Amino acid sequence: MARPMSVSKGPRVGRDRGRVSLMRRKLGAFTVGQWLLALFLLPTALFMLAPFVWMVSTSLKTSGQVFEYPPNLIPHPIEWGNYLKVFTVLPFARFFLNSFIVAASVTVLQLVTSSLAAYAFARLRFPGRDALFLGYLGTLMIPGQVVIIPNFILLRYLGWINTYQGLILPAAFSAFGTFLLRQFFLTIPNELEDAAVVDGASRFQIYLRVILPLSGPALSALAIFTFLFQWNSFLFPLVVTNSVDMNTLTVGLRTLQGQYNTAWTLLMAGSVVALLPVLLVFVVAQRYFIRGITLTGLGGR
Repeated sequence: MARPMSVSKGPRVGRDRGRVSLMRRKLGAFTVGQWLLALFLLPTALFMLAPFVWMVSTSLKTSGQVFEYPPNLIPHPIEWGNYLKVFTVLPFARFFLNSFIVAASVTVLQLVTSSLAAYAFARLRFPGRDALFLGYLGTLMIPGQVVIIPNFILLRYLGWINTYQGLILPAAFSAFGTFLLRQFFLTIPNELEDAAVVDGASRFQIYLRVILPLSGPALSALAIFTFLFQWNSFLFPLVVTNSVDMNTLTVGLRTLQGQYNTAWTLLMAGSVVALLPVLLVFVVAQRYFIRGITLTGLGGR
């Protein structure tokens, strides 16, 4: 009876050993200064994680355990009911939906408006283009708090207070997004556009079929920046909304903090839930985020 042929594992084992040896050489290639920098950054990173660890710990405590001394990092018993209670005490699902609608809508609109403006500033030739772009960038030096009152007066005049359009449309245009995409568009070779022009493509077709497909890293970086900023936005939604049904997560969680008492366990439980989408977005898209920051840079012409 013929014996079954054995599968040789030699090449695979060799590749694994090669990876291990390569990793060891890379670790050994670190200079003393790099090792010292790593040793310095490690406790710094742990120190920055401390507030998040404390937030999770507080969300799992009972009200009486919050102010115990000495404080216990691992509560006993663990109160998982805080995460369910925050959905019953507050319309938390509505807050979550409002934040998602606002953040997603602003992200999509900023990608459209910023990419169109960036293409015009990077590729089109018209009188006063550079002066207009400098004036556009000058708005970045104006603090957002300065324009809150004018925006509120305008939104009240339009009847958009306490509406989705009042939360979304003022943030649909971004000078930072235009600058970020313009710098990336300048790195795309002009020969690609010339070839598209020879084939009979219009300006909009070039923008849609040549520029945008090549700008994935920059668009991804802008999308992440915009979504995270809008998800964590507090002051503008606080001013524009005046009813519980239109509150976003950041504004809705504020209702747990009163003048004389604060529901710390529920506040921390709600904060943990609000943090999960942000972590998910960053974990899923961090490769595009880092690549976009690396490729975009600040150069241009």
